[in-house]
Formats: sequence, structure tokens, C-alpha cells
Amino acid sequence: MRQALSGTAVVIAAVCSVLGTARAETLTIATVNNSDMIIMQKLAPRWEAATGNKLNWVVLEENVLRQRVTTDIATKGGQFDILTIGAYETPIWGKAGWLDAVDNLGADYDYADIFEPVKNGLSADSKLFAVPFYAESSFTLYRKDLFEKAGLTMPEQPTYDQIKEFADKLTDRSKEQYGICLRGKPGWGENMAFLGTLVNTFGGRWFDMKWEPQLTSEPWKKAIAFYIDLMKNDGPPGATSNGFNENQAAFATGHCAMWIDATSGAGRIFDPKQSQVYDKTGFAKAPIEVTPNGAGWAWSWALAIPASSKKEAAAKSFLKWATSKDYVKLVGETQGWVAVPPGTRKSTYDNPDYQKAAPFAGMVLKAILSADPAHPTKDPVPYTGVQFVAIPEFAALGTTVGQDIAAALSGKQTVDAALKSAQDDATQTMQQAGYIK
Repeated sequence: MRQALSGTAVVIAAVCSVLGTARAETLTIATVNNSDMIIMQKLAPRWEAATGNKLNWVVLEENVLRQRVTTDIATKGGQFDILTIGAYETPIWGKAGWLDAVDNLGADYDYADIFEPVKNGLSADSKLFAVPFYAESSFTLYRKDLFEKAGLTMPEQPTYDQIKEFADKLTDRSKEQYGICLRGKPGWGENMAFLGTLVNTFGGRWFDMKWEPQLTSEPWKKAIAFYIDLMKNDGPPGATSNGFNENQAAFATGHCAMWIDATSGAGRIFDPKQSQVYDKTGFAKAPIEVTPNGAGWAWSWALAIPASSKKEAAAKSFLKWATSKDYVKLVGETQGWVAVPPGTRKSTYDNPDYQKAAPFAGMVLKAILSADPAHPTKDPVPYTGVQFVAIPEFAALGTTVGQDIAAALSGKQTVDAALKSAQDDATQTMQQAGYIK
């Protein structure tokens, strides 16, 4: 006699019925090794049990993930049925015909519940090409106990000059306590995500209105010199190996007095099960300097289906399950409400359980909704995107520039030499692509 389905299984079975999955499939999913995706992998057997489908997980470090999925989709390799991609790739790949549209997951999916800016960032030609798993901006996390002991007060809106002042006072290398932890690992979505916002708020831009690269301009020089000076004086050793996950772990274990990074990191830092400083952490807006434009980034990690997949129905079933209101509820009830995927659904922020568990929720939501990819810089630019430039050439260029700046951070070259190399690479890239002569 067949056992009755649980409530979760009934919901999943209904999803599969709506999407028409007829037979069991084995899907290969590529995802990033961030904590929210680790939870997704942990809970996915519930979807497998209810549908009969199986998931083959390929969980990769961020830079490796980007390289693998980009190569596969550009060559139509067909290695993956589900991709974890972001607000940079989705519109470009969707417009190129490389992704299946995912705006037909059913009326009960409640697309209206997803924040409009997040949907817009994953759309092209009025079609949605990925569904958001979580969304984020950036902000400042800091140790309230260390600030109080030093007689310091973090303002709601710090400047970078204030951040440097605080970091200088809070660094104590004898205790492995560093005034600040910032991304140093090279990559367009690693160190350049943070550095893009730093350059923006220092008044810089990647290109002028004629697409001429601006990487040797004064704002770039000032921003990168500030970053390297700050990291050498107050950052941890070996910072060129540290990306989001490494800095999150360092902050959670008490080694960073401040951390400027993705708002999505707050869930882990405020989770008593994962953080030693959950009750000692405060938060403030992303720092500003010359201009507030582009000081906090705009990003979402999302799930998409490559056009090369032959298992679209089963893939859509998983996408619907993993990004639904029911999934958010499942995470809240099994992992704790502080751990739910942030930034995507209005219902999450209306939920009293989440509001109680996540004191940072209001500021995070405001940061996400106020980020303006259409006006990311002080001076006008021909591109959109806050911490990235929404053109196909940016992924390779951003990674090359990130490597140049990481070399300066490690002392292998000067800031001027690093930016001269970056400017030359950018000029060559834009000439070859036909943006400039």
C-alpha cells in the first residue's frame, strides 16, 4: 500500500503535474558553493522523492563555475540542464537564444510576488530567462563590541575615510584581528564586484560616453591606491586568496572588525549555528566617498535552463520548487528563518518570522531596491550595471583587470603599472569588439 504524501510532497507533485513531467529524469545542475546553495542541495532530496527525478550536482567555486557554464553554453556543449547564473549573464545569454524562457511556470508560482527590479535584471526582450534564487546589494557589517571597546561609533552612512580611520584603530595583528576584510581574489565577480563599487563612489567609471576606457583616470588611481593601502595596513595576510566565502568565514570566526560585501552574507553571520559573532554584529550602508552613485551593487543569483537541455519539463519543475514561496517556508521551518534566501520575494519580507529572525532585513531590502544599474556613476556612461558592465566582453576584461589589481595588492607591481596594464587590455578589447577605433 502506498504511503500518503507529506504536505511538501503534495505541493511538489502538483508542480510536476502542472509542468507536465511525464517520466523520471536525471538532471545535471551547476551551482556555486555559497551557503544558500548548500542548503538547496541539502533539501533537494524532498523534490527528488516526490517527483522521481534525480539531481547530479556540480558544486563549484564562483570563478570556476562562471568559466565552466560560460564555456558550456557558448559551445552548446549540453553538459548541464540547470545553471546557476546571475544578473550579468542572464539578459545577454537570453537575448542570444542560449536560454529557455521561464515566464511560464504557472499562475500559482506568483511572479507578482518577486521584486520588480530583480525580475527586470533577469529579463531580455520582455521575457524572463532565469528565476531568482536570492538577490543582494552590498553593505557594511561590523563588530559592535569592538567598536564600543574602542569608543567608536559607526554611522548609518559611513564614508570610506571613516572606514579607514576605524580600521586603523581596530587592527590588532597579535590577536589575528584585522580592521577590515575585503575581497582580493581576482575575478570579475570577486574582487572586481567590490572594486567596481569603490571606483563608482570615488567618482570613476569604466568607459566614457564614447566607450573609451578610463582605467588610468584619477578616480581609478585614487580608489585602487586607497584599497591597497587599506588592505596592506589593516587587512588579513594572503588577501589575494580571499573572496566572498573566505571573508564570510573570517568574519564569522571573529577575525574581522569590518566586512564590506554582499547583503546575502548577513544570514550566515546572524545565524547562531554558523557564526561566533551573531550577537556582536551591527550593519550600516555601503560606504560612500565622492558620490553615492553605484556605492552598493545590484545582483541576483538565479536558476536558468540552457536551450541545449533536452529535459526542460523536469528542469522547470525544479526551478519552480527551488524559487517558490513554499521553498522559502521550507528553509525557514527546517534551517531557521535567518537562513532563508533573501532579496527576491515580497512575502519573505512581510513574514513576521523572518522579520524577527533577521534584524538586517529592512536595510537589505532598501539597499536592493535603491541600487540603480541605469545610473551607476557620477558622470554619464553608455552602459548599465553597477558592479559590472552589461556587455558580453566584460567577463573576460573584468577578470583580467582583477588579476592586474591583485598583482598590485600582492606587491608584484605598482598601482600605476597595474592600471596601465588594465587600460591597455581594455583598449585592445574594445577595439577588437568594434566599440572604438
